[in-house]
Amino acid sequence: MTYLIVVGVDGSDGGRRALRWAVDEAAGRGGTVQAVTAWRWDGLDGGFMVAPNPFEEEERSRTLLARAVAEATRGSSAVSVAAEVVEGRPADVLSVAARGADLLVLGSHGHGRLRHTVLGSVSEECVRKATCPVVVIPVPAPAPTGTAVPALPG
Repeated sequence: MTYLIVVGVDGSDGGRRALRWAVDEAAGRGGTVQAVTAWRWDGLDGGFMVAPNPFEEEERSRTLLARAVAEATRGSSAVSVAAEVVEGRPADVLSVAARGADLLVLGSHGHGRLRHTVLGSVSEECVRKATCPVVVIPVPAPAPTGTAVPALPG
């Protein structure tokens, strides 16, 4: 039986990092990756029009996923990556997709407490709902600027 990694891809830096990590992990385990993008259309995304209709939103999601998969697999033909675009709430879609998987991989967006309180966290909800282990790839912390590294006493 092949080791299956399901990864959520949403167009964010965290989602792209999660996909790259999943491809590398699958390569090391001789496994496969199922990249999943969830989409919904309500006409608005954070107050801005995303797509004028659900057909265009689904197509936008397909294009986003295809680009992310192409980028993550560039130079790595050893890993099979299946791409799937599913309508629904991201946490629900990903939890269902991960049933029977060996691992679910998600990217962290690094949102602050207020945004988390208002919008919730897909990764947090997936951790509660998933039937397999969940890996959340963090967003790297910004490097401090303008601070000198003190010299070690020698």
